[in-house]
Amino acid sequence: MSGHSKWSTIKHKKAAVDAKRGKVFTKLIKEITVAARMGGGDPASNPRLRTAVLAAKSENMPKDNLERAIQKGTGELEGVNYEELTYEGYGPGGAAVLIESLTDNKNRAVAEIRYIFSKCAGNLGENGCVAWMFDKKGYIVIEKTAVEEEKLMEAALDAGAEDIRDEDENFEVIMEPGDFENVKSAIDDAGIPSIVAEVTMLPQSTASLEGKEAEQMVRMMVMLDDCDDVQKVYTNADIPDEIMMAS
Repeated sequence: MSGHSKWSTIKHKKAAVDAKRGKVFTKLIKEITVAARMGGGDPASNPRLRTAVLAAKSENMPKDNLERAIQKGTGELEGVNYEELTYEGYGPGGAAVLIESLTDNKNRAVAEIRYIFSKCAGNLGENGCVAWMFDKKGYIVIEKTAVEEEKLMEAALDAGAEDIRDEDENFEVIMEPGDFENVKSAIDDAGIPSIVAEVTMLPQSTASLEGKEAEQMVRMMVMLDDCDDVQKVYTNADIPDEIMMAS
């Protein structure tokens, strides 16, 4: 699990850099648009849209951008029709890789993803080959310096969290996806700042990588994360801190 925590933290720190903000907003707008198209434009009755709006607000997306994305999804404004696709495969050292994509060009998306796998000593696989290795969970990461464990446990567990894990410099709060909003709100109301808060896919077990394989895996994750057609990337790879931070 610590590998997931490290990669999630790095991704969010990267997203905070102004040069990356445009790409982060693009991915969030896609998710908001698709969520509104599938479940309607009212966050109160659309859990997927509520989660997407929460993520957008955490990245300080301007209100106008958010509202336009919803209107494109509901058809009030003209927008692009995105297709949801999932890709699965194996990275260096046999590590599992699970990719969520939103694209307006399926052929382009699969070609680019396949290229990245081949470039980084991986193999794109069949649907279902690694998805069973992951569980969909609500996931919140909090730095230990920001809160006493007892205070965090009281806020999170009372709101429906199923586990709080001690991972290096952070606490990881795990919950069922349906409890994510309640737990996040309880943590916020308690004045506890989080560095990662999302619904994600957590690996059931990890694959330890070292040396060149670890470097190739980091390169693959960065390339996939930078791909316009890729929304989210998950892996069960556990990579040494010094290689992970060098990314």
